Amino acid sequence: MFPIRDVLHALAPLNVQAPRLEGAPEGFSAVRIDSRTVGPGDLFIALPGEQSDGHRYLHDAVARGARGVIVVPQRLPAEAGPFPDGVAVFPVRDTLQALQALAACWRSRFTGVQVTGVTGSVGKTSTKEAVAAVIGQRYRVLKNEGNQNNEVGLPLTLLCLDGTQERAVLEMGMYTLGEIALLCELARPSIGVVTNVGPVHLERLGTIERIAQAKRELPERLPAEGVAVLNGDDPRVRAMAQHTPAGRVLYYGLGSGCDVRATDLEPAGLAGFAFRLHWEGQARRVQTRLLGAHHVMTCLAAAAVGFAEGLDWDEVTAGLTAVEDRVRTQVRPGLGGSTIIDDTYNASPASVLAALDLLRHTETGRRIAVLGDMRELGSYEEEGHREVGRRAAAVADWLVAVGERGRTIGEEARRCGSLRVDWAATNEEAADLLASALGPRDVVLVKGSRGMAMEQVVARLIRTED
Repeated sequence: MFPIRDVLHALAPLNVQAPRLEGAPEGFSAVRIDSRTVGPGDLFIALPGEQSDGHRYLHDAVARGARGVIVVPQRLPAEAGPFPDGVAVFPVRDTLQALQALAACWRSRFTGVQVTGVTGSVGKTSTKEAVAAVIGQRYRVLKNEGNQNNEVGLPLTLLCLDGTQERAVLEMGMYTLGEIALLCELARPSIGVVTNVGPVHLERLGTIERIAQAKRELPERLPAEGVAVLNGDDPRVRAMAQHTPAGRVLYYGLGSGCDVRATDLEPAGLAGFAFRLHWEGQARRVQTRLLGAHHVMTCLAAAAVGFAEGLDWDEVTAGLTAVEDRVRTQVRPGLGGSTIIDDTYNASPASVLAALDLLRHTETGRRIAVLGDMRELGSYEEEGHREVGRRAAAVADWLVAVGERGRTIGEEARRCGSLRVDWAATNEEAADLLASALGPRDVVLVKGSRGMAMEQVVARLIRTED
């Protein structure tokens, strides 16, 4: 229950006129931004969007049972009539700021909940999942689901705090400077994890140094009693220790100078991998089902948070053994008895190289890579695609490159290796090339930037039950 007094307090700085409270309830069941999810007693926030505007669905939300609405009066449709009695109306200057203000107010009620923030160019989601799995061995944990890691999704996650959780693990994404700082202001993390700095969003930020500056906003905003958990193998991340007020810094990585590190890495293809985990002079062998040996860094980050939280070895290793991140990478049965590695959520040079490394360690007949454009790379665009092409030439037996930027991957692969290389202008063409050619023991990796919608290729290649 969200007390109406809390809503009034949070929104007071944003009010453009007095709220209408005649017949208003004492509180609201939940906060919603999608009218289709509204239930009886909810508070609906009309957010403007690129494709639509929540103000168009206000009366649909009320019809579904909303007892309160937050609106920008100037955005109300001309045909919108008065709201019925008993529905509280909160007129504000900006509904996104209203959502964030509510989330910050709600977060402040749960002073006993310790928040771990996770950011980085690559690996945020898998690290968030692993951290939640590890500390979940001792604490009840809230985490943001899917891609709810931005200025809308993270506040919605905070509004899910209900008094039953003891910890929260929150992925923090960004497109430009200042966004992670805002998310920290809302969530108030005491532990901050930075996975790496790479050329993701380089097109938006211009330089790798500005990307590092944006990611640094998390350790910069930790409290003095906090802990910064930094990738010690990434020089740009390691340097963030100089900018954090946190009283404790833990480095994780493969290097000997890291506090939490790994040795004896043993990739096992689609079965996961094993490694030896080191911490404070002790070591244990860990087996995990995470796909791809690059996830050793994911495990190390999660272990570092676990040790920082005071968990013992048994709890940390149990969490690492249990975690199975299938948010981004899924293994599916394919046509002709093949296996499809569906890694279509998004792509950057680092993540594609990691996916190709997974493909390299599969026990297979043919290793087939279907790779599409990687976007928002800015000045690193051509070199990033060529780097992927070189690795594909060393790993794959057959490469199907998709899209205009994908053509560069294919050209470089053909130049560097003897594999078969085909180019497809569209996902449909790529699927047509493969659909009748797949056989038993073939393993097919499909990966590209979100805007390439390469899940369309996967949909054509997976085997469906009769």
